[in-house]
Amino acid sequence: VYAVTGLGQMFVATQGPLLFLRPMVLGLLRFAMRHRNARVILQNKSDRDFLVGNGVVAMSGTVLIQGSGVDLTAFRPAPEPPGDPVVILPSRLIWEKGIQEFADAAKRLRQQGVRARFALVGNTHPSNPRAVPEAQLRAWDESGDVEWWGRREDMPKVMAESHIICLPSKYGEGVPKVLLEAAAAGRPVVATDTPGCREVVTDGEAGLLVPAGDAEALAVALRRLIEAPAERQALGRSARGRAEAEYSVISVVQATLNTYLDLRHADDASASD
Repeated sequence: VYAVTGLGQMFVATQGPLLFLRPMVLGLLRFAMRHRNARVILQNKSDRDFLVGNGVVAMSGTVLIQGSGVDLTAFRPAPEPPGDPVVILPSRLIWEKGIQEFADAAKRLRQQGVRARFALVGNTHPSNPRAVPEAQLRAWDESGDVEWWGRREDMPKVMAESHIICLPSKYGEGVPKVLLEAAAAGRPVVATDTPGCREVVTDGEAGLLVPAGDAEALAVALRRLIEAPAERQALGRSARGRAEAEYSVISVVQATLNTYLDLRHADDASASD
């Protein structure tokens, strides 16, 4: 059983060395996943279609389990906190997560006089060449455009302190855990219309979707929810309902166990033949 949590930078790159390495990596994946009893767990349909279309695995060898699930008892809806709306981007702080677009949108909205706070939640990663430098994070924080809260281990509390969750990712996501947590917490999401994000957010139902890499569209969507508390609360309720129906960690664990059980039964049947 192979669990693919997202195709990452290798398969979203449009230039540079990763683009040239892609055929080699695809070849290695075909070799690794060639066993007749292989099952590949994928988190979104786009990743499944890509691997099937490139001959890595047959459709019959795939299992679609959308995300790693969320603890619905740890993440629960809470009343919005008082004060100006708080928009958070909780993520690894690498550029592919849309950090620059978030900062640009926040600056644009502040210049327009929109009353809101914008915060990045997460660590920088000095060993990663695509990490947002700590100096840049501190500069944004000092300017007042974007707060930097650093790494937080108490994510249910962080969600409760926010009004809107934002993930303008350009990355090869599987299904981002933070979006499942936001849905369980009853918070609306503004995310990019990309594989993984669109699995959790249906535009206008649990949040809003915008084109990847478009800071202006991101600002428009954020302003819409900042200035419309009734709409964002309705979207948050819709998100919680979807989390309860589709994203419980219990159901994800059971679906994963079923994959192993199905393989065992198939192997037993083959042995008896």
